[in-house]
Amino acid sequence: MENALFVRGRVTVVGVLNATPDSFSDGGRFMTAGGALDLDAAVAGGLALVREGVDVLDVGGESTRPGAAEVPTELELARVVPLIERLAKATSRPISIDTRRGAVAAAALEAGASVVNDVSGLRFDPTLAALVAERDATLIVGHMRGSPATMQDAPWYDDVLEEVAEELEASVATARAAGVPRQRLVVDPGIGFGKRVADNLALLANAGWLGRRLGLPVLVGPSRKSFLGKLTGDPAGRREDATLAACTAAVFAGADGLRVHDGAAGVCAARVGLALREARRPAGVAS
Repeated sequence: MENALFVRGRVTVVGVLNATPDSFSDGGRFMTAGGALDLDAAVAGGLALVREGVDVLDVGGESTRPGAAEVPTELELARVVPLIERLAKATSRPISIDTRRGAVAAAALEAGASVVNDVSGLRFDPTLAALVAERDATLIVGHMRGSPATMQDAPWYDDVLEEVAEELEASVATARAAGVPRQRLVVDPGIGFGKRVADNLALLANAGWLGRRLGLPVLVGPSRKSFLGKLTGDPAGRREDATLAACTAAVFAGADGLRVHDGAAGVCAARVGLALREARRPAGVAS
């Protein structure tokens, strides 16, 4: 059975909605001067992404940028649960909770989310997989070595494609053992999560290989990441052109989903990348 959110022949665009003061690109966008979440502004931001054409809203209450420290569970809950409740009433788009914690995922699913996006690949909280299975939710398992606080401390791979594939296979096995069916699983190679520039490029350029290797849809998130800044010299707020190029190339290479900050640009990249992929001559066909 096919994944309901990642249908073959279509690229799913996931819009990032950060309810945080310190995310690397848009931290503080929806926070008041006193440091609290401006709920009305955050809901408006989510609905703007919907109007731009995203297929899924991904709500996060804890920054996972390089060097970020953990936030208390109570604070993460306070940021995301009211926002998800409001969004679930305002739009029919599926809502994802970007969290590593089972307690936050449980509350978010109760509030109206139907997808859990765990950047730790089920390594942070062993209860999360069973919760997802029990709630019949979709699970995105990400790849990361270490934690956000440590992941960019001299990352190293001898063969990034094989090593990421093997470590994602282990995460998928954990999910399957907990009862999550394959049709509700998506993998994310963790662009920018403990990777060097060359590692990120290899993972994007071989997204289709990774999907074939694991037999699962592949979601990639290069949006505004620092490796793009290293390639172009642009700061985080000026990396949309590089993001559009990276996303288009990843879809052409076989990515099934894009996680982006700019919904309209993500939809554009998905359409152009998919059209190019479909125009490519199949392997083995003579000229």
